[in-house]
This record gives sequence, C-alpha cells and structure tokens, in this order.
Amino acid sequence: MAATGNIRAVVFDMDGVLTDSEPLICAAAMAMFQELGLVVQPEDFTPFVGTGENKYLGGVAEKYGFPVDIPTAKKRTYEIYLALVPERLHAFPGAVALVRQCRAAGLKVAVASSADAIKIEANLHKIGLPPAEWDAIVGAEDVVNKKPAPDIFLAAARKLGLPPGACVVVEDAINGIQAARAAGMRCVAVAQSFPAARLGAADLVVGRIAEVTLGHLVGA
Repeated sequence: MAATGNIRAVVFDMDGVLTDSEPLICAAAMAMFQELGLVVQPEDFTPFVGTGENKYLGGVAEKYGFPVDIPTAKKRTYEIYLALVPERLHAFPGAVALVRQCRAAGLKVAVASSADAIKIEANLHKIGLPPAEWDAIVGAEDVVNKKPAPDIFLAAARKLGLPPGACVVVEDAINGIQAARAAGMRCVAVAQSFPAARLGAADLVVGRIAEVTLGHLVGA
C-alpha cells in the first residue's frame, strides 16, 4: 500500500469505472455476432472484460470455434456501440465529481483503457470529461500487450512523467487489478462490474465510485 503523500496522480480505467459502458459494448458485440449467424450469451464475455475489444471479441469467437476477422468484427461492433452512446451511455454517479476533485487537490489525472481511441473519445465527450481535460490518455493503440499486462498503466505513468509508485489506479475488473499490481501501482477497485469478493487483489475495494474519497486514493 502506498504511503500518504506519495501519490501524485490518479489513473482511471474507463469502462465500468467512469462510464456504465460494459452493458453497451456487450450488447453491441452480441448484435454483431448475431448478424454473422452466431448467438452468444452475455456471460461469454465476462472473462475478457478489461482486456480490449480484440480479445473481448476474439475470446468469445474462439470459445465457439467461430472464425471471424477481428478488424471487421470490431469495426461493426463499434458502429453498433456508437449508435447506442447518445441515449444509453452515462457516467457512474460521482465519477465526474471525483475526477474534478482530484484535479482540485493538485493530483494529475489520466485515463488508461484497453479500448480503442474511437471508443475512449466518444465516452469521454458524452460524460462531459473530454480528452482535453486529462493530463494523459492511453488506449489500446498505444501498447502491444493489454491488461492483465501492466503496459497500459506503465505507459500512463510515462506520459504523466511520474514513477509508477506515484500513481494510484481506479479499476473495476480483475484483469485491470492484475495489471495495476504488475505495474507496481496502488489500486482501488470499485465493485461496479464484478462482486467485491472477486476484487480482493486490490489494495482497497469500495462499492461504488461515488463512495471513493481522496483518502482512499492516496492511502490515508
């Protein structure tokens, strides 16, 4: 656990932390597969939450032995997803306020997501935290290895100009917690996508992002 005062930046995962987007990308992926003639279930995607859309789609296709062209499948999934964003995407209560509270406290803020830039930008604009309001943004295109590898979080630290130990990660997914720990960063998990009992590898588990305080983030 990081000591109080060591934390200088907060690195937020996006899907499932800032935005209630997990159900939307799942619905879009299911619709894409159905267009191709394959009926899949929401729980098929659970092991791949937080790993990026290539693995999210590819893992399910592999489970069913269903060959797909991932770039084409991802393009169509994003088309369906982006059509859902205007009416159905929302920030989790308290998420925007927490980001702004961090900035007001003098902490740098970053987004580190396994999603592609097109999804990151759409989500952040929709919730009123556009890319210009962040000190750093790292997405799928910026690294080779996605979560649970630490690369995305390490890239965020580099963009922020800080050592990993000066950063705390806010995550919702098991793969993301593993990535944060591998990066040597403090991790606060919010039980918004997985039950709290499955998030025990984090330094701290909080029920909802609305309940997260600056004290939780800096290790007070």
